[in-house]
Amino acid sequence: MEYKVLKLDVDHGIAVITINRPEVLNALNTNFFVEMNHILDLLDRDESIKAVILTGVDKAFVAGADIAEMSGMNYDKAKSFSLTGQNTFSRLENFKTPVIAAINGFALGGGCELAMACDFRVASSKAKFSQPEVGLGLIPGYAGTQRLSRIVGISNALYIILSGDMITADDALRMGLVQKVFEPEELLAEAKALAGRISTKGPKAVKMAKEVTRKGIHMNFEDACRLEAEEFGALFGNGESGEGMKAFLEKRKPNW
Repeated sequence: MEYKVLKLDVDHGIAVITINRPEVLNALNTNFFVEMNHILDLLDRDESIKAVILTGVDKAFVAGADIAEMSGMNYDKAKSFSLTGQNTFSRLENFKTPVIAAINGFALGGGCELAMACDFRVASSKAKFSQPEVGLGLIPGYAGTQRLSRIVGISNALYIILSGDMITADDALRMGLVQKVFEPEELLAEAKALAGRISTKGPKAVKMAKEVTRKGIHMNFEDACRLEAEEFGALFGNGESGEGMKAFLEKRKPNW
């Protein structure tokens, strides 16, 4: 498939997906979702992939959904556009390996929602965040009303959504919307370094840790703890944990 919106680079098990529509500040359109799903299909079949980084070109991560495409939609088309985004973002959220958003600039509307679908977020000090949909007579449509409150708490989420105010990278860090802030020229290298550190860990353990954490947040505490115990025990039978503990005792790097 020839990509018009996205660029994919894979190096040493780390896949970097770059959103490349600088003329519209990387706004999300139908082509984006088609290409993203195609890339996720490819990466899902590649067992060498250890982590995924999502970023944008130029001064935007993603400055929202494509208003030009949305403006002519009726109820059915708008609902379908929302569900398409939700389904694609859920694929990112539940992808087998960690997905890191490297937020290089504006992450507005659908861009903020895309970043929240990733497992965690690192940002440029120049990054800006907002959910400005109410200013257009709309609400977030890619699960932003749901993910944001789960990440930053209900009051912070309502402040961001109802005010439409733009917040800085430092504000986002304080709220827990992002985990690290770097200078712009350091962002991608730091994101790759983080992905590289993750890639040195036990691959089955990393996947299971993500899966159990993601599932557990939607379960009651006792059931989630039972799930953790089951998967903790299961890892002892696959050989990986044996190598990891043996390497620790022998004071060497594990050979996964």
